[in-house]
Formats: sequence, C-alpha cells, structure tokens
Amino acid sequence: MPDSNRTVVLNIVGLCEHLIGMHTPFLSELLKESSLTYIKPVIPAVTTTAQTTYLTGKNPDEHGIVANGWYFEEEAEVKLWRQSNRLVKGEKIWEKARKVDPSFTCANLFWWYNMYSSVDYSITPRPMYPSDGRKIPDIYTHPLELRDELQSKLGQFPLFKFWGPATSIEVSQWIGESAKYVEENYAPDLSLIYIPHLDYNCQRHGPDHPSVEKDLLEVDALIKDLYTYFTQKKSKILILSEYGITPVSKAVHINRILRKEGLIRYRMELGREMFDAGASEAFAMADHQIAHVYIKDKQRVPALKTLLENTEGVAHVLDVRDQEAWKLNHERSGDLVLLAEEDAWFTYYYWLDDDKAPDYARTVDIHQKPGYDPVEMFLDPALWAPKLKIVWTLILRKLGFRKLMEVIPLDASLIKGSHGHLPKYKKDWPVLIQANSKDRQEDFIEAPKVFDEIFESLPLASKEKPELPK
Repeated sequence: MPDSNRTVVLNIVGLCEHLIGMHTPFLSELLKESSLTYIKPVIPAVTTTAQTTYLTGKNPDEHGIVANGWYFEEEAEVKLWRQSNRLVKGEKIWEKARKVDPSFTCANLFWWYNMYSSVDYSITPRPMYPSDGRKIPDIYTHPLELRDELQSKLGQFPLFKFWGPATSIEVSQWIGESAKYVEENYAPDLSLIYIPHLDYNCQRHGPDHPSVEKDLLEVDALIKDLYTYFTQKKSKILILSEYGITPVSKAVHINRILRKEGLIRYRMELGREMFDAGASEAFAMADHQIAHVYIKDKQRVPALKTLLENTEGVAHVLDVRDQEAWKLNHERSGDLVLLAEEDAWFTYYYWLDDDKAPDYARTVDIHQKPGYDPVEMFLDPALWAPKLKIVWTLILRKLGFRKLMEVIPLDASLIKGSHGHLPKYKKDWPVLIQANSKDRQEDFIEAPKVFDEIFESLPLASKEKPELPK
C-alpha cells in the first residue's frame, strides 16, 4: 500500500520528453528523483480516446471512443465533443476501486465524458446557450452546488480562453485552483486534473516555435504550484500526458477529394453550402491525424480504399479487417479509417469555393463542424482589425441583433503541429512521470497499462481521511 493518503494525476496535455529542458526548471529537477516512462499512445492519440483508454484500461474497439467524435448513423449527424459518460463502455477506474474499498472517492476535474458518470465529484465546461443566440461561459458540476461555489470563489470559468484565438494559461490556472478547492472541501482519494495549456501553440505554430518556450515556463510554474500543494496534503503524484504534438507541413482535404468523386452532398442555405451527412454517399469525419470515412454503399469500399491510398499525406487506409489489428474495429468507426503521415493532418473542409463556405466555418463552433478545426485558434490575418470586429459584434449582440462572430480564417496551412498517429521518435510520445520514484525498469508501456499504473498508486482500504470543513 502507498504511504500517501491520496493520489493525484496531473494530465499535462502535449507533454513529451522533447519539451522537457531549460524551459521546465521544476520538472527537470523533479526528474532527477523520479522515473519517466514513455507511453506508446493509443490510436488515435487524441483527447477523448486517450483519456478513456487510461480510465478503462481498454482500447477503442472495446470502450467505443474511436475519436473525439463520429457519425451517429441513426441521427444522420456527425457529432464531436459529446459529454455524457454513458457513451463510454467498460468499467472505470473509480468503479473498480470501489469494489476493493466501498468508501473510495474520485474527483474528475475537466477530463472528458464527465457528465452523468459514477464519479463522486466532477467539473467540466458547459456553456449556456440562451435562445437569443448567446454563448455564456459556464460549467457543469456534481454535486450541483459546486458550480456556484467555484464561480463565486474563482470567478466565471474563462471559457473563451479554453479554446479559440484567446487561449491562455488562465484556464489551466483556474482548473488548478478548482482542484485545490475540491481537495479542501471533499478530499477525494483520486483527483484527475486536466492542464490543457501546451495544446495551443504547439498546434498553432509547432512544438519548436519560440512561443512554446513561454508556455512551457507557465505550465512548469503551475506544475510546481500543484505539486507543492498536493505534496503537503500527503498525496502521491503522477504526471502524464495523452499525446505528443509533432510538426506538420501539409493539410489533407479528404472531403474535397470525395466531393470531386461526386460523393459529398450539401444543401444551399442562404447562399452557403451546408454539409448533409445523411445524404452523402461517402464523407470523412476528420480529427487531427485520423479520419473516419463513412460509405453508404459498401461495394464502393475497395475502390475508395485504392483512391485514398494514393492520396498524398495519407499513411494508412484501414478497412474493417485492418482495423482489428489497430484495435479500432468498432461499430462507430468508419468503413475506412485513415491515418496521416507524420507531417500531415486532415481537415473537415468540403467546399471548393470559400465564398460558399458554411456559416460556421469562420466561427469558433466545435459542435456544428463535421470535424475538428484547429484553425479556430487563429484570428483571420486578412481582417483589417479583427479585435475591433469582435467588439463591434459583441455590441450588436448586446443590442439584440443576431450576428455571427466571423473572425476565423479558412487557411489550413496556418497549422504547424498535430497529433493522432504514432510519432516516429519516442521523445515525441506521451510520458508517465512517477514523482520521487526510481523503481521503474520498462522503457515504455502501452496506453491501456496506464490504468494499472494509476490503480496501483491508489490508497485503497487504508485511508486516513482528513477532517473536512463543517
């Protein structure tokens, strides 16, 4: 049994050995007395798939999270960033722990699929969408009263700095402070804490861009703060990541290729081409370096596999049989699954004329777009004064006008970093750091084994509970 009373897992998105060095002084010093193990990432190495693999110990063919989104065939819609934990199949780590120790408690702080789960305490982004078209920053919590307590103490959750052109360290700091609040008031046996800050400029500009140096210093300072705080609380600390971000030089527009084959369908709405998944003969749900291609007529699969195998930037085209070997053979997966070359990534773009792009294309809209769009992190450089346009749009909205926040470019070449496939070098793989432990012998572990590493660290059956506030 561990000597510590509790376990804390710091999920530092994008952290890999490549990024640890002079700009991470605390982490570098910590590693002198700690072990670093490479994690061979699950495929696809994207947020929700990786997190679900860590929390279930299963691969996507079992837990069902085949990407950050997929095609919901019964609804004929592509949906990304769903939040219900009921989408996840398999026993979660806290459920297994309760079988050993029924009094075991867990806090899930911003890891995904956090709503309606069996976890004891949870916090996750959940904006309000009033019927007048506004988007108001907010969170969802369990217990429900935690929502008001946190925002009263820490201020409104900075949603617009969580994703989009205004991303900053403030979100990760807010999450860190929320973790301290939960510790002080509930003292969970396991705290799962999400720190997303390295995700942003590593994708925008690439992991070796000078802007990442500042991000590393900021994240390192936050790790030091949380490590110091939770060490004083007698917690065992694990630091891990979900994937490493590698440089990319080209975007691959799979849906434009399928459109030129006459397979994509769309409706004209107010002069815009609006994608119609249910009517399309074939289309791709693109997500970083993976794309699920859904094909209506299965007899077309071999021909489309050949077509896409000959597409520049595509490394692998997996049919159903191939998907079995990659642990991706699930009913939610595409008829074909594409994996990009290491220096390429997939867009969701399907239009051929930017003047006819859908209304959501130039906005931050993670739910309407039929694929992931990292270009949402940029303000359109073609705009004369984008910040002035944002202010003017907000004024019009406050006056009651419905106005799109069209400030996002349509230039996929801006993106210089991505993830999802298996990087060539281990220094770009995600890592597991066990603080103050030099016992490990393995060079790397498979992603599902992270479940075992966390479980073995848990203080089951011998907990000394702190006295909580009345």
